[in-house]
Amino acid sequence: MFYDLNVPWTPNSLDLQRTISFLSELGYSTLALSHTLSGKLPPTITSPIPRPLPFPTPKNLRLLQRCTLTLSDPSQNHRLAALTNAYDILAIRPTTEKALMQACQTLDCDLISIDLTVRHPYHFKHKTLHAALQRGIKFEICYAPGVVASDSMARRNLISNATQLIRATRGRGIIISSEASQAVGCRGPWDVINLTTVWGLGQERGREAVDREARSVVVQAEMKRRSFRGVIDVVYGGERPEPKGAKEDTTAAKQVENEKRKAEAISGGGEKADQLEAPISKREQKRRAKKARLEANEYNSVASEVVASEVTAPDTARP
Repeated sequence: MFYDLNVPWTPNSLDLQRTISFLSELGYSTLALSHTLSGKLPPTITSPIPRPLPFPTPKNLRLLQRCTLTLSDPSQNHRLAALTNAYDILAIRPTTEKALMQACQTLDCDLISIDLTVRHPYHFKHKTLHAALQRGIKFEICYAPGVVASDSMARRNLISNATQLIRATRGRGIIISSEASQAVGCRGPWDVINLTTVWGLGQERGREAVDREARSVVVQAEMKRRSFRGVIDVVYGGERPEPKGAKEDTTAAKQVENEKRKAEAISGGGEKADQLEAPISKREQKRRAKKARLEANEYNSVASEVVASEVTAPDTARP
């Protein structure tokens, strides 16, 4: 399963449909449609990407919604919680060194996507990037803006910055995406893996960049949004699927059982009512016990008188 987590969303559905279909033919199983935001955010944040899309898509293809927030001013409130609830994946694109440090150390996001086609006035430091890796945040390298660009400087900056980023992260936590707005900028998964070897990532790490590392981004993003504090999530409770006619049979059996109970209640309701007695209070129990003792004493006295009369009767009868 290969992932491409950066497919720019455009209102032009024809180009987007061609790009999605071509990526599916290349072997990608999961795509993330990216919507880029910058500057001041609107008061109500909603995703403009329709779900489902207004055109047919391949059946086995999974489509996600992603927001790429351009971060330039670290002091600005970017309302990341609202963005997290509106999109499946939240990516930060810092443009300055301070914004990069803030994204790596404090901001709650899923991805850090740096524009590698421009020359940055700072170097990528291992200590700064390692802070993001410890928090589970991945770094994204997008190849299409440098591969398709007509300017050779953009291609040169992409190779230089990607090599520097891989060296600073020790090749860990890297994912590769296309960011291709048209189908001409898309490349197959194995072509991307070969491209990463040129940057110094290695073939095994290159395979993980479009497979396992990208999948971990999707899974962690789902856990943040669906689970309890990102720890517990009930995926499947172990229920057995019922057969098609089982539900109808159970409802019919319940109706028959209810009718039987009603008939029994009508016919034998009086007998059951007579058999059932109300609970006896303690006062009533004491009264009945006293009555039983009095009756027992009375019976004993009568019995003793009868025995005494029988004993004395023969003596009185003698001459």
